[in-house]
Amino acid sequence: MLHQQIEQNKRRTVLIVFLFFLLFAALGAAIGYLNWDNALSGIALALIIGVAYVAIMVAQSTQVVMSLNNAKEITDKAQYPMLWNIVEEMTIVTRLPFPRIFIIEDESPNAFAAGNSPEKASVAVTTGLLKKLNREELTGVLAHEFAHIRNYDIRLSTVALAIAGLIAFLAQFSTRMMFWGGGGRRRKSDNSGGLGIILLILSLLILVLSPFVATIIRLALSRNREYLADASAIEFTRNPEGLKSALIKIATSDPMEAANAASASLYIVNPFKRMKEGEAENDGLFSTHPSTANRIKRLEAM
Repeated sequence: MLHQQIEQNKRRTVLIVFLFFLLFAALGAAIGYLNWDNALSGIALALIIGVAYVAIMVAQSTQVVMSLNNAKEITDKAQYPMLWNIVEEMTIVTRLPFPRIFIIEDESPNAFAAGNSPEKASVAVTTGLLKKLNREELTGVLAHEFAHIRNYDIRLSTVALAIAGLIAFLAQFSTRMMFWGGGGRRRKSDNSGGLGIILLILSLLILVLSPFVATIIRLALSRNREYLADASAIEFTRNPEGLKSALIKIATSDPMEAANAASASLYIVNPFKRMKEGEAENDGLFSTHPSTANRIKRLEAM
């Protein structure tokens, strides 16, 4: 059951990432067609800008994310000995390098992982998480974050966030270019017949809808990886109850104050939305995380 769920989530992730890059290429083609009457030029330009921007974001991901969430690094085991010991245990179980540890001063319990590779990974936990969770629950949460590190979700999330943001920027930039006169060249070729009109309408639809679709894809990817990390965490700890109890405590606590909206999808539970214990939820298109109720059902099935 556990390995089947992991493999199923991996296949879904590959499909979602493929759709993401397909949408990015389609947007580039639409930009090129509308502004220069050359779809291939648009694709090439979009890919060049995209690769450069994503590379910068990935390289600076830890610094950017930790700064946005007001996280401070700890380097002394004596500051938070139980947290440090659990991280050490996880490095042994997962055979991953010891990550940098950050603390966020916030009474709401939550946590996330960041970085561009297991060798440069970091984990951040709130002071509320350390106060409100027992050792078993804290181990489940850290096992979940180590799963994100091992599965390279930390890099994947950064890339998805960067591409979604870049798609929104390129769509807006292309719209402005059309108003500045680039669209005039496109209109001259509109007289080429029915095919030209169809391509024009299709390009405009891609331009308008791509940011919306990119957001849906990014959030679907995030939800899928949360399920996979939950399953992997149980593989590490062999204890579904610890993570299950932790998710309930986190999901029913007050929203965070220190969290940044742009990085909300990185947290183990949405830092801004809280559910009542026992409340039924659905995985909505615009949800940053799968519903806690659905995650708990899967944990109980294990």
